[in-house]
Amino acid sequence: MLVIPELTLAGVMLVVFILGLVWDPVRRRDVGAVTAAGLAGLFVLSVMLDGRGVLFDGAFVADGLARYFKQIFILATFLGVVGGLALPQPVFHRRAPEYHLLVLASLLGMMLLASARDLVLLFVAFELMSIPLYVLAGFVKREELAVEAALKFFLVGSLSTAILAYGLSFLYGAAGTTALPEIVQALRSRDPLLILGFVLVLAGVGFKIAAFPFHMWVPDTYEAASTPFVAWLSVAPKAAGFAVIFRVFLEGAGDRAAVWVPLVATLGAITIVAGNLMALPQTNVKRLLAYSGIAHIGYMLLGVAAVSPFGVAVVLFYLVAYVFSNMGAFLVVEAVAQAEGSTGLGAFRGLAQRSPLLALAMLLFLLSLGGIPFVVGFWAKLYVFWAAAEAGLYGLVLLGAVLTVVALFYYLMVAKQMYIEAPASPTPIVVPPALALVLVASALAVVLLGLYPRPLVDTALRAAAPLF
Repeated sequence: MLVIPELTLAGVMLVVFILGLVWDPVRRRDVGAVTAAGLAGLFVLSVMLDGRGVLFDGAFVADGLARYFKQIFILATFLGVVGGLALPQPVFHRRAPEYHLLVLASLLGMMLLASARDLVLLFVAFELMSIPLYVLAGFVKREELAVEAALKFFLVGSLSTAILAYGLSFLYGAAGTTALPEIVQALRSRDPLLILGFVLVLAGVGFKIAAFPFHMWVPDTYEAASTPFVAWLSVAPKAAGFAVIFRVFLEGAGDRAAVWVPLVATLGAITIVAGNLMALPQTNVKRLLAYSGIAHIGYMLLGVAAVSPFGVAVVLFYLVAYVFSNMGAFLVVEAVAQAEGSTGLGAFRGLAQRSPLLALAMLLFLLSLGGIPFVVGFWAKLYVFWAAAEAGLYGLVLLGAVLTVVALFYYLMVAKQMYIEAPASPTPIVVPPALALVLVASALAVVLLGLYPRPLVDTALRAAAPLF
């Protein structure tokens, strides 16, 4: 009962695998639609099921937090898969079963990660999530830049895996157990090996969530890989990274917050500064969104550093806001790139005159990422600053507020291109139906959650409760 979502996902993977074997190359493009339908059913199932408990001697837990994270992963994957249906490359369509199997395998790793309460299961799930991502980054293998980006992603990812494995092994060596609840008891021994273990785990996860200075793979990978995949990569694995942080640091070491909170707070501060400053000179919108994404990770780390139910809840709220805002922005970039063959700022010139609805959608996503009232990103940043202020982190709140103003400059650079500059071509941009569907859904979510965020806040508060 508790693993029904994971078993259902495995069933969808089996269906995709069989269809890939029996369908001819022309029909294989329809595998994407089958995958999207399976994910929609899986999301409904995850909402209906409310089983709670533990399995496998406590290694796997089904609680409100795991359920919330799994719904984020499924939602983001659904949006990414539907957005990917608009990819025009004929080579991609012939290999659609392989692509979607890898996406689903990574999703399975994320879902297991959210429920992992044992270091061994956590590491295995982390790798199940990560390895398909390296392949997907270079899936368009005939493009030299994509292969280079995938190789860089793989090398950095392998390094992060090694660091994470070192950290987990130190935790086991010091605590004598791989069960997170039992590590809480071992922490009372104040073993320095435990502290080193937590530092290395934070560094290993820092690569996955692209916190500074572990971000170096992000801009090149985002620029070279297919945009619908990048839209998904920019949110789902990062959410999974926060699942690890919550399980290890709040559930496994919550009693020793005084030890690790300075680390997380410092990491959050330098990530906000570096991400925003590096985004300023960018002239490629995919790279701009890559660096702005780094800054958003810093804001979310402020919520973790608050070490409170409200702090965790605001991070969960922020992740949902980020899914719709960031994926929407990337998918607008995909629509423009298909028409203009470029993701540079110049490709957005006069977009409001050529395709006003597409420009409006991009403006909403940018305003949300910038934290402007009253779209969902405004509440996300306000709540994070609120949680940090309640924890006494006033310096970080001031820093975050100042850098939020800086961020508006580069978001409004894109808006200026769309609404003030003359278009290079008067021809309207034709948006594929699948892409249009995702953009409309994301834009509506950004506006509706901005106008009425209370239900999502209450859900996030309930999901955060098991950690305290």
